[in-house]
Amino acid sequence: MKNKSFGNRGMFLENIINDSNTYYNSIERSLIYKKPTPIKVLNVSYPSDRSHLIDKAVYSSISTLDYNGIYRGKYIEFDAKECHSKTAFPLSNLKEHQFEHIKKVIKQGGIAFLIIFMNNEFFLLKGEDIIEFKNTTDRKSIDFEYLKTHAYKISESYTPRLKYLDIVDSVYF
Repeated sequence: MKNKSFGNRGMFLENIINDSNTYYNSIERSLIYKKPTPIKVLNVSYPSDRSHLIDKAVYSSISTLDYNGIYRGKYIEFDAKECHSKTAFPLSNLKEHQFEHIKKVIKQGGIAFLIIFMNNEFFLLKGEDIIEFKNTTDRKSIDFEYLKTHAYKISESYTPRLKYLDIVDSVYF
């Protein structure tokens, strides 16, 4: 049986978003960054006088969403999710505290959404839509057909690699 590692799951999408944000931030269109994962260092070794190596660390607190910042004077926060299923996006990809955080951002007048990479396509799913879906159905996943009709397809380009702010403009402003 093949040993599956989930350590780098999502790195493809995150790299594309990071490149897009670097471009958007450099032209001062936005100020959006990837949030660091909160960790608590448990053990450090010093292999030489000039270096140190973290031997052991644990997550120090639950994380909210992957990215946050300011866009057109509004707080913005979103998460990047890659889905390898061809038919549905599992809601288990989001933790309960993330659903609650999305609700809080929206309640405070901020913008919250997911960027989902599925079937070689990129989608922006509004936070309001994912909360409504979760609250009005017993389903454990979102069908790909639902994404195609309720989410917004994000186009790719050279710069930025992922033109997600064009969708934010059309949906939120």
